[in-house]
Amino acid sequence: MTNSVLKNVLLACFVQAGSTFFCVSANAQNTSEVGIGIGATNYRGEISPDFQLQNSRPAFTAFYRKDVSVPITLRGGFTAGFLRGADDNVTGVNGGVPPLQSYRQANTKGSVLEASAVVEYNFMDYHYRTDKVHFTPYLFAGLAGFYANTTTVSNNPLLQPTFNQKGSMLGLAIPAGAGIKYALSEHLNLGLEVGVRKTFTDQLDHLSTQDPLLVNVHDQDWYYYSGVSLSYTFYKIRCPDQYKKNKGLLK
Repeated sequence: MTNSVLKNVLLACFVQAGSTFFCVSANAQNTSEVGIGIGATNYRGEISPDFQLQNSRPAFTAFYRKDVSVPITLRGGFTAGFLRGADDNVTGVNGGVPPLQSYRQANTKGSVLEASAVVEYNFMDYHYRTDKVHFTPYLFAGLAGFYANTTTVSNNPLLQPTFNQKGSMLGLAIPAGAGIKYALSEHLNLGLEVGVRKTFTDQLDHLSTQDPLLVNVHDQDWYYYSGVSLSYTFYKIRCPDQYKKNKGLLK
């Protein structure tokens, strides 16, 4: 009789200890977030051969994250922003506008809509509330589809109407970048992210079929998104089925 009682007590202790372990692990792997962010999009292409801060334009993003493990997060998002580039923003080696850009006098402007799916790699578990540090840097990469609508014009009468182009397009891009997540509280998180979008087209600015002396026909276009975000975390604690079965043994 005594052995039977002792076995039941030990079984109860192991079940309770095991349930604590599994529930904490599940908590780390069954969180999700919804969030919004504001920032800036930036275009790099024929008219803006390098990243230029003055070409930054307002952008908005909304996203959903699902933590599949402590380091790995899946994220789906939607981003909308504006694109801008101008030849007179390019600076040459002598500090002025280079001769090509000075002659071409082209500028492009428009908008871009993006739907993306990326994988984030987190270096720390910022949801683990017993830690003193509630932040993590992360890297991300994935695949995106975008819709761009842009207009390019030249102020040089000699290049009109060849350089005056407008239109829209659908395309694919590879988003990649880095960021930081910081847990403000159990549910609220602050984020900071910078990322590039490598496209597979040279048509964001419509300058790929003009005179090869005036455009680079071998260089594809890019765009960027950088911003801050605020998200809300949902916790879903799942205990293993074995624990549920073992509970019946304690009755």
